Amino acid sequence: MTSAATAPPDGADAVPGRSELGTVTISTRVVEKLAARAAVEVPDAGAAAPRVMGRAVSGPRALGARQTSLTGLPKSTADVDGSRAMLTLAISVRWPASIPAVSRAVREHVSSRVTQLTGLIVTEVAISVTDLVTSLPAPARVH
Repeated sequence: MTSAATAPPDGADAVPGRSELGTVTISTRVVEKLAARAAVEVPDAGAAAPRVMGRAVSGPRALGARQTSLTGLPKSTADVDGSRAMLTLAISVRWPASIPAVSRAVREHVSSRVTQLTGLIVTEVAISVTDLVTSLPAPARVH
């Protein structure tokens, strides 16, 4: 006598993070941090412009705010629903790089890295460019 319900032989219909041993849950905050780290792995992309009272402020040290940086982490949010994730990133782009090209590269890289590291299916990566980095601070001098 055989059972009609059998598991797929290659795990094609398996749900990420779930097995016969239990379930793995990945915090939304962890997904946000992974997305932010993956975004800065793309050349010409970096941290979002500083915000003062809810508005992006560009320019060096405007109102005492930190400068926009290509080495800092961008702002990121994630909405994780089961095995699917929707991500939102606010980034800056180095001038004169193409904003659409950098955005596309960030979207593709973040999606693949988050999927690779978590097993989640990334359904959307929304990107807003908050600043263009036109000048970078001089490297620190060694005394």
